Amino acid sequence: MYELVQVAENTYYINSPSKMGVYRVSDDDVWLIDSGNDKDAGRKVQKILEAQGWKLTAIINTHSNADHIGGNTLLQNRLNCAVYSTPMENAVIEAPILEPSFLYGGYPFKKLRNKFLMATPSKAQDIAEAKLPEGMEIIPLGGHFWQMIGVKTPDNVYFLADCLFGENIVAKYHVNFVYDLQAFLDTLDFVEQFQGKLCIPAHAEPTEDIVSLVKVNRDKSLEILDKLLEICKTPKNFELVLKEVFEAFDLTMDYGQYVLVGSTIRSYLSYLLDKGQMEAYVEDNLLLWKTAETV
Repeated sequence: MYELVQVAENTYYINSPSKMGVYRVSDDDVWLIDSGNDKDAGRKVQKILEAQGWKLTAIINTHSNADHIGGNTLLQNRLNCAVYSTPMENAVIEAPILEPSFLYGGYPFKKLRNKFLMATPSKAQDIAEAKLPEGMEIIPLGGHFWQMIGVKTPDNVYFLADCLFGENIVAKYHVNFVYDLQAFLDTLDFVEQFQGKLCIPAHAEPTEDIVSLVKVNRDKSLEILDKLLEICKTPKNFELVLKEVFEAFDLTMDYGQYVLVGSTIRSYLSYLLDKGQMEAYVEDNLLLWKTAETV
């Protein structure tokens, strides 16, 4: 882990739990795409850059999940680099308590205020105001989080953040985090166009066969939707729906999985409700979910 891998003339990635991109602007000037999950990741990045004799000019955060911004604080404090992302992601980068608060739906209790759900704060700027390296492009990748972006380097390499997940991760966890399912599915349609280009998702191996990976992720989303329609053939409140989802996919609940999977299933239910395939109503002071009669 934490090996520097060159994939094009000036484009590299750091092999880590959430892959980080490195673009070399000149012999001694680089931009980083994401910073890993904590200060230890930041230290490892600094060591890699120093071994190459590179100066870190800026970090582009694709989104504000803790495993993508965790190295920001250390690198910014030590190397005085800029941090850029989109406005909604910047709000979380600067006030990381917003992530577990959003996931939980209230003030998060202590066991949710951990480094996996809440990074340390760093100062971020709007990516729209960044003077990007010539030929670098920012790509909107909606669905997984608020205003997630990807990066296309001038070497024609696409860093795709968390817009899709590796086949092994999909098979193991089944319900990977999604905020807006319609946007997530639209993004899958969009990234299919990159077939034949080198794509580097944060949680999958680099590939030129993005279509196969898109299919794995799309099929799993459709499977989850079908499972929810089956579960809700009889009216259920949310906690019972979530319980049956965990049982159906043989998942083990802990505090983190409760908020991550729970938030995602709420998003799936919203999608079905907006599509007219699900009904929601209040009875006996419970919000109940039921598959629509027409489905």
